[in-house]
Amino acid sequence: MAERKPIESWLTDMDGVLIHEGVPIPGADAFIKKLRDTERPFLVLTNNSIYTARDLHARLARMGLDVPVENIWTSALATAQFLDDQRPGGTAYVIGEAGLTTALHDIGYILTDHDPDYVVLGETRTYSFEAMTKAVRLINQGARFIATNPDETGPSAEGPLPATGAVAALISKATGKTPYFAGKPNPLMMRTGLNAIGAHSETSAMIGDRMDTDVLAGLEAGMETFLVLTGLTAREDVEKYPYRPSWTVDSIADLVDRV
Repeated sequence: MAERKPIESWLTDMDGVLIHEGVPIPGADAFIKKLRDTERPFLVLTNNSIYTARDLHARLARMGLDVPVENIWTSALATAQFLDDQRPGGTAYVIGEAGLTTALHDIGYILTDHDPDYVVLGETRTYSFEAMTKAVRLINQGARFIATNPDETGPSAEGPLPATGAVAALISKATGKTPYFAGKPNPLMMRTGLNAIGAHSETSAMIGDRMDTDVLAGLEAGMETFLVLTGLTAREDVEKYPYRPSWTVDSIADLVDRV
């Protein structure tokens, strides 16, 4: 097996890797600082489409993590990039928050419920029956179905919340149409992210806490993969999957010296 080239660029998931329930994971600040001091190309990724990159920059800064806006890549941005490539200047009916609507506005999309090209489903804390009914009817009338990510649940202080994947399943059941998911584990999110920082998969690594999204996306995009055990996947869970990360480490702190 050919030896991999040295890692020059880093992609890392946010929740479970850098932060956990609004608190930085020990070593996250040192890791980000090392990336910036060495001027390594890097991206912090999240499948959550609620927040804009500017919002996330401010939230991370309050936690002591200095991540520039241009180094944040969300499933909303990946979705917007995909739609801009597929159908520039199109129209969409959107279920989601500012992170998604802003990304679509920024590429010149018109948001409408009148004969849209796409129904785009993202994360929101207030999924309404009325909006889901509208989405079902528009898809049945010919709108193409896109979703930002397939995550079925999201974290909260009170416990798991239904997320985009769960609502997408409801709409799919009502329409018979399966959405195209732009976020992880779709390697599209990784490749568009790599393009955004001018990096190549052969010399890039992906760090994540989930085997089924982060590690799978990194693997399928051709990157070296690191699983950290500070999030959803435990060490004993790794053997349940038909693929493996390149490396398994306790936390992000173990990777500071790898930069």
